[in-house]
Amino acid sequence: QVQLVESGGGLVQAGGSLRLSCAASGRTGGSSGMGWFRQAPGKEREFVAAINWSGGSTSYADSVKGRFTISRDNSKNTVYLQMNSLKPEDTAVYYCAANRPHGSSSTESLAYRYWGQGTQVTVSS
Repeated sequence: QVQLVESGGGLVQAGGSLRLSCAASGRTGGSSGMGWFRQAPGKEREFVAAINWSGGSTSYADSVKGRFTISRDNSKNTVYLQMNSLKPEDTAVYYCAANRPHGSSSTESLAYRYWGQGTQVTVSS
């Protein structure tokens, strides 16, 4: 079982920055492929960014490329999402997810077995 706890969400003005963190614990949580997804009110959950188990491969949604950066510190079992140049359309609940040990930077939500509780990000215009 893997437990994931997100933090770092909040309210920010358009153009601002936030850094989300996802702390993983439990069996092999620290060596899994990890992803960030988000869900805005009335919309389906969508892929944001992912990183493979070693940190050597990353994937991004087109809507966040060049603005968001995913990274990980395996010594701390933590994955980060640095979000810059935030836009009102980035407003959503952001979820951290883990796929499998030595997993890839998959963009598919069905590849992810464990999910965090989510953290709210609100960008005001």
